[in-house]
Amino acid sequence: MQNFDKIFNASLIYATFRSATPIIFAALCAAITQQANILNIGTEGIMLVGAFTAVAVSFFTGSWLLGILAAMIAGAVIAMIMAVGHIRYNSEICAIGMGINMLALAITKFMVNAIFHSTGSFSSPDIKAIPRVNVAFLDNLPVVGALFNNWCVTEWFAIVLIILLQFFFYKTVWGLRLRAVGQFPEAAKTAGIKVNAVKYQAMLLSGLIGGLAGAHLSLGYSTQFIENMTNNRGFMGVAAMYFGGANPVLTTLGCLLFGFSDSVGARLQAYGIPSQFVLMMPYIVTIAVLAISMIAKISANKKRESSLHVGS
Repeated sequence: MQNFDKIFNASLIYATFRSATPIIFAALCAAITQQANILNIGTEGIMLVGAFTAVAVSFFTGSWLLGILAAMIAGAVIAMIMAVGHIRYNSEICAIGMGINMLALAITKFMVNAIFHSTGSFSSPDIKAIPRVNVAFLDNLPVVGALFNNWCVTEWFAIVLIILLQFFFYKTVWGLRLRAVGQFPEAAKTAGIKVNAVKYQAMLLSGLIGGLAGAHLSLGYSTQFIENMTNNRGFMGVAAMYFGGANPVLTTLGCLLFGFSDSVGARLQAYGIPSQFVLMMPYIVTIAVLAISMIAKISANKKRESSLHVGS
């Protein structure tokens, strides 16, 4: 019981959100394109390129803000490469995405070696981390202070981004057009909506958020670049997006499941739980989330077909 209290306490709430934040950004990256019926499998690669770019620019300029901006631009460039291949040349988006992921893994490994003359990872005191927000009076409040104080700037921004996307998707004309393009492209064309233009916009925004996800991972979550440091967080984000049906709020709940499993696993390891079990926990959750999502989708489709059959 004593160990239970040490594992499941108030600090686990922040640990869960901290672990989930990179996945939240990745999931929102995938959610934007999914609303336009584009499955962004390349989220992992966009994140990885963004993570490296953020570290490199922060190291050379001494500015974490420039690092973030450069990472977002790099993510947008990668996303637009995918967009041109898929939208203009009608290439399979999953094939392009997997190609981007492999390219990102190779090119970041090469660049670490070519620019920093390092193998596997790069860290330096000259890398400027994303600052944390400290509210002085919260230091005197034990529980509240542990939950809401000293958050990274991008962790706060993740909450703002969730709210903004929820609003734009379901309360604006742009969001209506985006969803129309994803669900009824021919009807959208008939209504005068430029379908390809909307898809390009979705991919561009997706790339910007994916680059931000990588920047947060390398400058906020840590202060270094490690080869393949995304560690499948992009794929977890895609799984969470499926779980939430590309709805920002519901997608975030799926991300928190991953963050919770990761945080609990890290704490369990300190009490003798085999590391192999701890390492596979996020992947078990990923499979479970995808299974639940597919079951829910199949059930909804059956109900829809049944209602259409009864109506006819």
